Amino acid sequence: MMEMTPDHQALRELAETFVKETINPNVEQWERDRQLPTRALFKQMGELGLLGINKPPAFGGLGLDYSYQAVLAESMGLVTGAGVALAVGVQTDMATPALARYGSDALREEFLRPAIAGEQIAALGVSEVGGGSDVSAIRTWARRDGDDYVVSGSKMWMTNGCQADWICALVNTREVDRARPARMPLDKSLIIIPTDRPGFSVGRKLEKMGMHCSDTAQVFFDDVRVPCRFLIGSEGRGFPYQMKQFCDERLSISLSTIAAMHDTLSRTIAYVRDRSTFGGPILSNQAVQFRLSELVAEVDILRAYAWQTVENFVRGRDVGRESAVLKLGAGRLVRRVNDQCLQLWGGMGFMDENVVARRYRDQRLISIGGGTDEVMLQIISNALGFDRMPASSESL
Repeated sequence: MMEMTPDHQALRELAETFVKETINPNVEQWERDRQLPTRALFKQMGELGLLGINKPPAFGGLGLDYSYQAVLAESMGLVTGAGVALAVGVQTDMATPALARYGSDALREEFLRPAIAGEQIAALGVSEVGGGSDVSAIRTWARRDGDDYVVSGSKMWMTNGCQADWICALVNTREVDRARPARMPLDKSLIIIPTDRPGFSVGRKLEKMGMHCSDTAQVFFDDVRVPCRFLIGSEGRGFPYQMKQFCDERLSISLSTIAAMHDTLSRTIAYVRDRSTFGGPILSNQAVQFRLSELVAEVDILRAYAWQTVENFVRGRDVGRESAVLKLGAGRLVRRVNDQCLQLWGGMGFMDENVVARRYRDQRLISIGGGTDEVMLQIISNALGFDRMPASSESL
């Protein structure tokens, strides 16, 4: 695993103190409100430099490598409401990486700088009702009209969508080339769409199984007109840009989830150490000891793999397969950790205010958002060359 420097440790201390003193005392109220005060929270984080850790200094970022951003992602895993970590992750690792990498200086000045400062809320617009896991199937269209794009369509399951000032949206800008493999289409582009433009509307705020304090929206574009200069990078390159941006997202989700699993296990170990049944602590039962030991070992292994992936990412290597492996593993392991830990809490585990119960419902999303488990398996299969296998006529 990467060696942590004093600068990494200082950042971790800053972020964890902010989580402990500013975020966690308010999570239960935000959950009841079904709304995070995103604007106020992001302004505080922006003032501390936590929203632009690995972003260019020319636009207000700290200019550090991704290992420092990974420290923040882990720190956000200690938040007792995963909806908060999700909202922050969208701002830092889902809606802004492509803009930071490929956007023009003018575009970054107009949108990246205020996002880093916490003065504007960003959202990512990729999924649609008919194109969630299959990104190549999106239907939202941006046609050229002089110096503008005119955008028509909709986006679904958009985190921060009710409060966002702008959306990094993946849209079709050319006719679909059916002859080209869907894995790398050239008909899509990433465009910044401000939400104050005529024709933009939030259809509804979505009610979810978990992540209650994080607002999620369905939004509509009814001939929304934006300047062509709001294009990120080159037209037709949106798909590979977004695939790269997905690596940031999957790393962030996984790192946060792994830290949350460690926290859930620590809370559970402390509970079963103190809680007595049938004349002794629950933890005195060898079956409980072995169950918890196995889970701790598996989380430790996954964390080591995560930081190896972070190191490769920092070195500029392609970590598409590794980030898919990591997210697949995190999504599956967190379900076991939350389920088995909740069981050890007994009746207290079923209480709504219990952190373990909240994570049980919140983190079911990890195997769905940012690409389902099945999509991760397809990415891994493609990386292993299975997509180049000749079709078999035999049934297995």
